[in-house]
Amino acid sequence: MSDNRPNPDALLARVQAAEQQARGRLKIFFGMAAGVGKTYAMLEAAQGQRTGGVDVVIGWIETHGRAETEALVGGLECVPPRSTNYRGAALREFDLDAALARRPALLLLDELAHTNAPGSRHAKRWQDVEELLQAGIDVYSTVNVQHLESLNDVVAQITGVIVRETVPDQILERADEVELIDLPPDDLLQRLKQGKVYVPQQAATAARNFFRKGNLIALRELALRRTADRVDAQMQHYRRDHAIATTWPAAERILVCVSPHPLAAQLVRATRRMATALRAQWLVVYVETPAYLRRSATERDRVIGTLRLAEQLGAEVVTLSGQSVSAAVLAYARERNVSKIVVGKPLKPRWQEILFGSVVDALVRQSGEIDVYVISGQHDDTPGLPVHGLQPTSPRAAYVCALLAVALCTLVAWLMFPAFDQSNLIMVYLLGVILVATRYGRGPSMLASALSVAAFDFCFVPPYLTFAVSDSEYLVTFGVMLLVALVISSLTVQLRQQADAARQRERRTAVLYGMSRELARTRGLESLLTIAARHIGETFDSRVALLIPDAAGQLAVRAGDPALVTVEGHELDVAEWVYRHKEPAGLGTNTLAGAAALYLPLLASNAVLGVVAVQPTDARRVLEPQQFHLLETLADQTALAIERAQLAERAEQSRVRAETERLRAALSDPVPPSADPPRPVERPPVVSPVAGDMPRLPTYLELLIDDPTLVPIVEGYALRFVTMMNSSFVDAQQIYMFQHPGTGAMYTYRAAELGAAIGRAFAPTDFIPPHPAHYVQERRRSQPGA
Repeated sequence: MSDNRPNPDALLARVQAAEQQARGRLKIFFGMAAGVGKTYAMLEAAQGQRTGGVDVVIGWIETHGRAETEALVGGLECVPPRSTNYRGAALREFDLDAALARRPALLLLDELAHTNAPGSRHAKRWQDVEELLQAGIDVYSTVNVQHLESLNDVVAQITGVIVRETVPDQILERADEVELIDLPPDDLLQRLKQGKVYVPQQAATAARNFFRKGNLIALRELALRRTADRVDAQMQHYRRDHAIATTWPAAERILVCVSPHPLAAQLVRATRRMATALRAQWLVVYVETPAYLRRSATERDRVIGTLRLAEQLGAEVVTLSGQSVSAAVLAYARERNVSKIVVGKPLKPRWQEILFGSVVDALVRQSGEIDVYVISGQHDDTPGLPVHGLQPTSPRAAYVCALLAVALCTLVAWLMFPAFDQSNLIMVYLLGVILVATRYGRGPSMLASALSVAAFDFCFVPPYLTFAVSDSEYLVTFGVMLLVALVISSLTVQLRQQADAARQRERRTAVLYGMSRELARTRGLESLLTIAARHIGETFDSRVALLIPDAAGQLAVRAGDPALVTVEGHELDVAEWVYRHKEPAGLGTNTLAGAAALYLPLLASNAVLGVVAVQPTDARRVLEPQQFHLLETLADQTALAIERAQLAERAEQSRVRAETERLRAALSDPVPPSADPPRPVERPPVVSPVAGDMPRLPTYLELLIDDPTLVPIVEGYALRFVTMMNSSFVDAQQIYMFQHPGTGAMYTYRAAELGAAIGRAFAPTDFIPPHPAHYVQERRRSQPGA
């Protein structure tokens, strides 16, 4: 019976989405370049919302002097911009706090990729949008395709222009609605000539550079494809949410199922040609059944080579697990909305297909609305890409052990023969078959089954020591005994394979869980890298090195074995190649295969963060498909942890800079003498101001002034601590700034001089980091009338 119930994960996602109704909705007007009409379309939609009674407010709009755009601004309330001073220039920026205080139902915020002025709460405008959405305010915004982070290098390659202002792709992906504003390149160039995009001087320069027709055609295709991908993802989410099992062939998507067969590589190449002709996405799927564990080394190598070839040809490679190849393939095909499945023509004898079934027949019968293409070809013993470092092993020893096991069972039965019936002797042979099946697999167990029947007939059925049978009833006994032995061996092998597969899955899950849990608990980049190197090394019994670029952009080993990556052995060159090209290389690959280790890029959402080098003691532990995918998953986890640590560090630096600017602004106003100055402390005055350059790089540390012995005395008054700084001198000594509570005069001291002044060593540990606003409030309360 088919199960049409929705996926539990999909139901959970819908529940979570319903719980987030308080979050605002984001609509993005998306275009290929400036001038296509994104802002105009946004204002038109906003005017329509205003007509419908929605409270619409403009947060920031760039009209670029276009009369038709400025006309649509009329009648809409605007949030006054805030002014900020940067390097002597007054900059106008969107006032986030004013917008949050006004709290409209819909806010218009143009240019999503804009970089805010220094000192703003957020570095990017898309971060302002995130805060507005969290506050429950709906937002309309605009962005061009060249500002998407993942397309930054693609746009630079097409146009020759590196776009500095980018937006993370997940902002577009999480948007509730994306409206594509499309305009043919010729029409956009005409608008450019008419001065409707830029002023004439800028328009002429733009037409010669970024706005060339070829560039616009390519950017238009990027925008159309990105929008189409989003629509396709929405369709697939709808199908999953509503448990729709049938395929909707809205777009061609081809899936090819590969196996260890020598024709698999030819199948991949044929599918690549078909996908190119149909301009379709294509996937290569390999199903790991429990039988995979008993594949020969040659067959495993062939699978690895075929999957490598598929990746090189541009396919999306997927490895599935399941008891049935056809069931796993069809389930995944329906999940991915595949329209065509490509399989190879079966070359097994017909009697094997009748006895054991055929994957092709099962796919054809159960595919339903999905087309199945069966492709034949010439036999080829050299498929795929070579896999370096793997040596096959021979199963001959397993058959010898099966023969010895039957001989041992015969010896035991011979000792039991005088005292036990023949049925008990048969049990001894069946026990031997089970042991062989458990230890050596299907082939040796089938041999043991046949030999057991022959040995029982020869030794324990009259006439003895001959294969002749005196009673025809023994023929039935032999047949049943052989059938039972074969069934038992087959079931035992399946149980063993399932147990092995379960142990493999349990091991992979335990490895991923252990590493992710430890990474989540750890703070600091160095600690994260050490943990990742240790887990990868223990999992694959290998030497590991993690290479992260330094301040100069050069890769350097930050964790693991530094001797693994050396300049003399050209291993560092391999790592540099992987870092630049974002592709694996080295051991077991088709790129720089002579390297001693396998190198994988540490890919994050925005860029390559580094490279992991793995040199296993046994190459097969890394290069088998399931092991290689486990290594890729561990590398992805490591990259995410590194990205998280780097983002946390940048966020802390931004917070420090913002708080420093806020404190500096609070201290910039002169402090009038206090009406009730503090009582002098009975200590001799100590004055040792620092001469020289003014300090730079201010921090927001504040002195713990509960202990009056830590405070210098000037004119009988205890000075109030303001901040600690780094000097501009070469020695970069610590500088401490104090303020006279009565006159407002500022005093600065070197750490050594201040230590001498208070009679003991003085270090940054003598300070605590309270919130800067606390000091500002104290300062304001000290002013008259506060």
